[in-house]
Amino acid sequence: MKKNLKDLYIDFFVEKGHKQIPSAPVVPENDNTVLFNTAGMQPLVPYLMGKEHPYGKRICDYQKCIRTNDLDEVGDSFHHTFFEMLGNWSLGDYFKEDAIKWSFEFLTKVLNIPVNRLAVTVFAGNEIAPFDEESYNLWLSLGIPKERIVKTKEDNWWPNLELPGLCGPDSEMFYFRSDDEIPEVFDENDDRWVEIWNDVFMQYNHLESSEIVELKNKNVDTGMGVERTTAILEGVNDNYLSSIWKDVIDKISEIAKKPYDGNEKSMRIIADHIRTAVFIISDPAGIRPSNTDQGYILRRLIRRAIRHAKKLEIDINSNFEEEVAKIIISKYEDYYSEIKENKEVVLETLKNEKVKFNRTLEKGLREFEKVSNKDIDDKTAFHLYDTFGFPIELTIELAKEKGLNVDVEGFNKRFKEHQELSRTASKGKFKGGLGGQGEVETKYHTATHLLNAALKEVVNKDIHQKGSNITEERLRFDFNCDHKLTDEEKKNVEELVNKWIKEDIPVTKEEMTKEEALKSGAECMFIEKYPDIVTVYKIGDFSKELCGGPHVSHTGELGTFKIKKEESSSAGVRRIKAVLE
Repeated sequence: MKKNLKDLYIDFFVEKGHKQIPSAPVVPENDNTVLFNTAGMQPLVPYLMGKEHPYGKRICDYQKCIRTNDLDEVGDSFHHTFFEMLGNWSLGDYFKEDAIKWSFEFLTKVLNIPVNRLAVTVFAGNEIAPFDEESYNLWLSLGIPKERIVKTKEDNWWPNLELPGLCGPDSEMFYFRSDDEIPEVFDENDDRWVEIWNDVFMQYNHLESSEIVELKNKNVDTGMGVERTTAILEGVNDNYLSSIWKDVIDKISEIAKKPYDGNEKSMRIIADHIRTAVFIISDPAGIRPSNTDQGYILRRLIRRAIRHAKKLEIDINSNFEEEVAKIIISKYEDYYSEIKENKEVVLETLKNEKVKFNRTLEKGLREFEKVSNKDIDDKTAFHLYDTFGFPIELTIELAKEKGLNVDVEGFNKRFKEHQELSRTASKGKFKGGLGGQGEVETKYHTATHLLNAALKEVVNKDIHQKGSNITEERLRFDFNCDHKLTDEEKKNVEELVNKWIKEDIPVTKEEMTKEEALKSGAECMFIEKYPDIVTVYKIGDFSKELCGGPHVSHTGELGTFKIKKEESSSAGVRRIKAVLE
């Protein structure tokens, strides 16, 4: 191809009467339910719902997207954290006929894909909506044989059959990515057939009553992934060998003085994570590495890239991240002006986080020396991973040198729980004042329960939590109190919390109705915000609270509790800042 896939796509749909709209930022401007835009259609929801778009009824774009729900899968040949989606939309204008004909024309005439390498799926129909006969007949008329058209139910309905709201059938297009003889009959479960495009026909409104009604103004929403399609067109089975990635991978290989072959996982992670970091840092939202929300994801991406650079024996004190980032910036600055405008900020932010994390890694090595006088248990292995960024492979390698074993199975169990927390964070934000979702924040969150109980016992039984904020470095706890705590009160609170920690008391949880929880004596802040079924966490016989955040399983996991500061927060409210050492 002489032209970039993005340019070919936009040129084609502009010729079909579409207006190109600029990509929305990666951080949603008017949607606090997610951390990042995860799909091309996400910023367009108000217009799909009927709001008039300033560019008209036919629009197209390439949209920046970030998905972190499967972050730990990055490292294989096709997962990406940041990716670009090509899209064209009809907002109550054209419908199935034009959408399908144009999709076919773009694939076969512009991208020159042979028809015999294409197959499609259509909606088979069920008890709530009929078979999409119109799409089926359109594909037949275009030359797709019936053996290459599969009818499915769940896979060809957007968004899914249960969700209320705008919905409808969709038609997916597949490409046969293999040198094998192309089978006459399309099997959608055959991995050699790869989905490259999806046309969604928003034809119905799924009412709360479960009834499906036909929409007066029907919409078309289509999506094509740039990375996957580029790899397909260039005949490579590894996305990272396509023109999108090849120069980036070559640069990492040059810096590491190692071939890509045999080092694929680490090189892919470095390439992917630095690219995503470039787009997050340059976004108009001004995100910087931190312990909350998008900043937490950014920090995690940069640190993971550094860990894998270290694994490749790249000198972390070199400017390796700058060399990689500069190539990425040069590839995208003509498409996204913010990349060019914020180039220096991007490079400086990457460097600062690298320097900061490198110091943390050095601390981790010292920590390993402290605990490596015996076999490494799962708790220690995960502490090294979560607090100091030690991948389990590094812990195993260091332990092996000392003739020690590592509880890998236990680590994997803890890591799986950690992944679940990460997935929760990618969908939104934690409740209960939590900024991040690592092991450290989980400990601090549990410590607030102990602090709350200790204040009741030492200072006043009528003390209640008024707010909290937790980061990787400390906890902040607000409570009602009519006086500044005396030194003796602070000392007694601290000692009581540490006594409970030393006793290694189990932290138990139980689900019950909100009414049952309140009757049982469970404490709760902002009761109206909780659902009908709640989770109650109990620690010994002194703490029982409704809570939505994560907790440790035993108080002994917390370390040593130390109050750093006690001050006024507002009238009648005091604030404690404390750390776990």
